[in-house]
Amino acid sequence: MSKKKNELLFCALGGSGEIGMNVNLYGHDGRWVMVDCGVTFADHQYPGIDLVLPDLSFIEDQLDTLDGIVITHGHEDHIGALPYLADDLGVPIYATPFTAGLIRHKLEEERIADRVKIRVIQPGEAFRVGPFGFEFVPMSHSIPEANALVIETPAGRVFHTGDWKLDAAPVIGTPASPEQLTAIGDRGIDVLVCDSTNVFNAEASGSEGTVQTGLLEAISAARGRVVVTTFASNASRLHTLGQVAVETGRALCVAGRSLDRIIKVARACGYLKDFPDTVSPEEAMRMPRNKVLVVATGGQGEDRAALARIATGNHPIKLESGDTVIFSSKQIPGNEVAIGRIQNTLAGRGVKMVTEKQAHVHVSGHPGQPELEALYGWLRPRILVPVHGEMRHLMEHARFGLSKGIPETLVQNDGDLVRLAPGAPAKIGHAPVGRLVLDGDVILPADGGTINERRRISLHGQISVAVAVGKNRRVAGSPQVRLQGIPVEEERDAFIADAEDAAAEAVSGGARDMDRLREDIRLAVRRCATRWTGKKPVVDVLLLEV
Repeated sequence: MSKKKNELLFCALGGSGEIGMNVNLYGHDGRWVMVDCGVTFADHQYPGIDLVLPDLSFIEDQLDTLDGIVITHGHEDHIGALPYLADDLGVPIYATPFTAGLIRHKLEEERIADRVKIRVIQPGEAFRVGPFGFEFVPMSHSIPEANALVIETPAGRVFHTGDWKLDAAPVIGTPASPEQLTAIGDRGIDVLVCDSTNVFNAEASGSEGTVQTGLLEAISAARGRVVVTTFASNASRLHTLGQVAVETGRALCVAGRSLDRIIKVARACGYLKDFPDTVSPEEAMRMPRNKVLVVATGGQGEDRAALARIATGNHPIKLESGDTVIFSSKQIPGNEVAIGRIQNTLAGRGVKMVTEKQAHVHVSGHPGQPELEALYGWLRPRILVPVHGEMRHLMEHARFGLSKGIPETLVQNDGDLVRLAPGAPAKIGHAPVGRLVLDGDVILPADGGTINERRRISLHGQISVAVAVGKNRRVAGSPQVRLQGIPVEEERDAFIADAEDAAAEAVSGGARDMDRLREDIRLAVRRCATRWTGKKPVVDVLLLEV
C-alpha cells in the first residue's frame, strides 16, 4: 500500500470484471476499510462446490491496517462470505438493522456470532471507521435497507452506490429523494463508484409498485395451483404477493428456508406487518387447487431449492397439468441452463409457465441508463469508477458516463490498486486476487490441488490398481483393477482383464525400484485405457510388497 499522506486509494478484491462476490477496499493514511464481503455461486468449473469466496490474502497480510467492514445491503453477493471470513478478519461489521439481522443469523448458523462484532447503524446515520467518515444513504433495490455510502476523507469524498435503482413507488422503505441526492452533490463528490449491471438497458428498470398489477392479472387468470418463485430476499415482492393472495382469495404457502428467514428478520425490523398468515405445504395440498398460492425459492435453477424439488415431485407441494408457475425474477447470467432444465421438467408435467417475457411480473433492482444519467446530474462527480459488472459492463458504463458529461472515468479490474485522489485517478499497483471454494466445511483454493484433481476425475474418470509383488519383484497373485467413470460400459469386464494384464506385464518389465515400478504400472494401465477409450484417466496404484 502507498504510504503517502492524504491519498485516497481503492482496490476491488471482487465484483469488478464479474457480477457477484463484491469486496471493495478504500485506503487512506495507511488504513483500510472494506465495503461488502460477498460470494458468487459455483458453476461446472467447480464440481461438487456450491459457494465461491473471495481470496482476501491482500488485506489478510496487513490485518493491523483494517479498521472495519461496512455493508451496503443484505444480498448474498455482498454478505455471503462473512460467515466464513469475518472471524479471521477480526474487525467490526457495520450494517443497518435488517442487514445486520441477516448477518447475525448467518453467524449463528456457523456458531461464531459471539466472536464477530456487529454495530447496527440506522439508515441515514453518520458514523466513523478509523480515518473514514461514513453516511448510509437509503436507496431503492430488491431488498430492504439497500444503502449507498458517502465516504469522507481529507483527500476526497466518494459516493459508493452499492446496488440501486430509482423507484417512484417503492413498496418497502423510503429512498433518498432527488433533493437529498442533489444536496449531497452540493457538498462536492469527487468520485462516484457505481453499479454497472444494467448499463446496456436504454430504459429505466421500473417501479416495484407496478408489479402488483401484473402478478394480480397472471394469478387471477390461473385455474389451478399457482407457484410463484422469486428471490427470497425481495421482501417487497413478498409483500406484494401477500396482497395478491388476499385479493385473489388464495391461501398463502411459503416453501423454502431462506424465505422463512427473510420473513422472520423483516418482521423483527418492522416490515411485512400486514403479511397474511401462511399455511403449511401439507395444509395447502388439502385445499382446493384454485385456493392456494405458493411462494417458493429456486427461480435460478438451484438443485436443492424448493422449486427444483416441486418440479421433480420430491416436495410436499405437488403440481399437475393445468397448474401455473410464475417466475417473478430475472435470469442471472450463467443460470440459463439450470433454469431451462427445471422449466422443461415442469413443461413435461403440463404446467403452464409465466416469465417476465410474457407478463409484467418482475422489475430489476439495478439502474438502466436513464437512472444513471439522473444520478450523475444530482451528484455531479468529478470521476466515475464503474464496478459491479463484467468488463463489457464496466467499459460501456465508462463510455456512457463520459457521454453524459462526467469529466473523467477509470475502468479497473479486480486487484487493480487505484489512487483516486489527489489529482487524476491512476492505477498504481496490483493486489493478489483469486477465488476460494467452500467444499463441505473446508475452504480451499479454487485452483488448488483438490479441485484440479476433481476436475480431472470428472473429465477423464479414475482407475485404481492394486498389485502385490514378492521380494523378487514378481507379481504375487493377480493385479486388481477398479473403475470409476471409465466409458467401457458392457465391455467393462474385458477392459478390466486387459488392464490387469497390462499391470502384470509392467511388473515383469524388470524395474527393481518400487517408485519406478509404481510409475511403470500407472503408465501401462493409462495407455490401456487410452487405447480402449481415447481418454487419459487418473490412475492410482497401490503397490504391496509381500
